[in-house]
Amino acid sequence: MTGVQVGTLMFAIMLALMVARVPIGIAMFAVGLGGYVYLTDGNFNALLSSLKNLAYARLSNYDLVVIPLFLLMGQFATHGGLSRALFRFVSAYMGHLKGGVAIAAIGACAGFGAICGSSLATAATMGQVALPELRRFGYSGSLATGALAAGGTLGIMIPPSVPLVIYAILTQESIGKLFIAAVIPGLIAMAGYMLVVRIVVTLNPRAGPAGARVGWADRLASTLQVLPVLLVFVVVIVGIYGGWANPTEAAAIGAAACGILAVINGMRGAGLMDSALGTAQQTAMIFLILLGADMMNSTLALSQLPVELAAWVKASGLSPLFVMFMVLVIYIVLGCVMDSLAMILLTIPIFYPMIMGLDYYGLSATDKSIWFGILALMVVEIGLVHPPVGMNVYIINRLAGDVPLTETFKGVIPFLASDAVRIALLMAFPVLSLYLVHAFQR
Repeated sequence: MTGVQVGTLMFAIMLALMVARVPIGIAMFAVGLGGYVYLTDGNFNALLSSLKNLAYARLSNYDLVVIPLFLLMGQFATHGGLSRALFRFVSAYMGHLKGGVAIAAIGACAGFGAICGSSLATAATMGQVALPELRRFGYSGSLATGALAAGGTLGIMIPPSVPLVIYAILTQESIGKLFIAAVIPGLIAMAGYMLVVRIVVTLNPRAGPAGARVGWADRLASTLQVLPVLLVFVVVIVGIYGGWANPTEAAAIGAAACGILAVINGMRGAGLMDSALGTAQQTAMIFLILLGADMMNSTLALSQLPVELAAWVKASGLSPLFVMFMVLVIYIVLGCVMDSLAMILLTIPIFYPMIMGLDYYGLSATDKSIWFGILALMVVEIGLVHPPVGMNVYIINRLAGDVPLTETFKGVIPFLASDAVRIALLMAFPVLSLYLVHAFQR
């Protein structure tokens, strides 16, 4: 078999292993290992030489330190009650509208995503906070669970975002530029989801009754409670891009600040231990996936699949926008069986050279890299809510308990329509991703 055929077969075997519920990191490592042995004609010395440096070369990367720090920041936010403060804040201003409590839940998901960086954690945490309120006001099961499942994806759309850190490391791109580029698309995502709620309750007023109106004294009190959380976001994002701190330093400051806020809000020894344990478990999982992806990508490089695919696409005469569209469709399909981090790790070494070899609106190499990173992030997150997997959907549905899974998936469909519109806008207008990057350079 040719190298390209071997690379294609490796993907098929890896997907089969994942369907068989083999952990993604182990599946990638095992398939990469087998492919490497085949392509080197059973030269185990070459394999051992590669393995000797694989783990050290990856895990000694100083930039990876930001991952456990951002995860710790999210754990402190989860166990320290910061999610409740965010929900009370948005609900105080918007809860009295029709669909207002669902809108508040989406806004709180965006705020929580600004200090968490994990979609699954955002969905799980905000589900526990917002579901009781949505039930109390008589929201339909489909709207309540659909809004929370979709809102959970804001966890990595609003920076800081662990997948964006991984993308930056893989492509040698600036973490700060990617974070600042994600702000406007993340806000568009939030506004789109809120608009969906308003449309749903306009068509069916019984789906989302208005909540109670809150006085200005309570609104002011909720605002004061949430100001420290907003300050943490500003320090982390503006600090990184403004040059006050590198990403690791900013992440450390953010984790320390969230820890202090969590203690002030009542977190004690048990919460601290749970935060440390949760961070360790998530970090170990991510690093295992990193090692598996490195083994897989080393073998794919040996097979020449990425190089030949990029050369074929460039010589094919296909429209660059059509190529981008097909890449995004592949991400949506992969989202049926893979999580967002695994997709980024596995596909970027293949798709990135292909995209960078094409011309998009005359963008510079840096602008093109940032634009593609934001597009990939947005599409990858759709996998968390679209059938048949939709991890966010299963998490929220499990928390709801009495809502049929089919109702939750029905509730998500209008939000998927919003996602489609947003992706089309970002493809047609790269300035939506690049405006703040250029503005901060002036």
